Amino acid sequence: MIPAIVRKYRLEILFVIVVVIFAAAFLIQNANIQASAKPGQETWQGSDDMGSAAIEATGYTPWIQPLWTPPSTEVESLLFSIQSGLGALVIGYFFGYYRGKREGAKLA
Repeated sequence: MIPAIVRKYRLEILFVIVVVIFAAAFLIQNANIQASAKPGQETWQGSDDMGSAAIEATGYTPWIQPLWTPPSTEVESLLFSIQSGLGALVIGYFFGYYRGKREGAKLA
């Protein structure tokens, strides 16, 4: 017989198990990639860099230029982090809103 606490949180427990399995698989694969890399080789080069290099190799020139370019990669990372934090906040708000709405309907 399954304990009540496990029954109540079965989706959360399943989610944690899936995340742990994914993280373990990712870490094992990352260790294999790092072990096979040559000294000084970039192992996790971004697709933006690879795509830009492939496009520039064809001789393509951009039609427009950016309105503003961040002064450093740290500023660019900060702006990306703020953007992702705001997105997580919006998603979290809606999940919380609908969960609260459902809990309120149970009490009524």
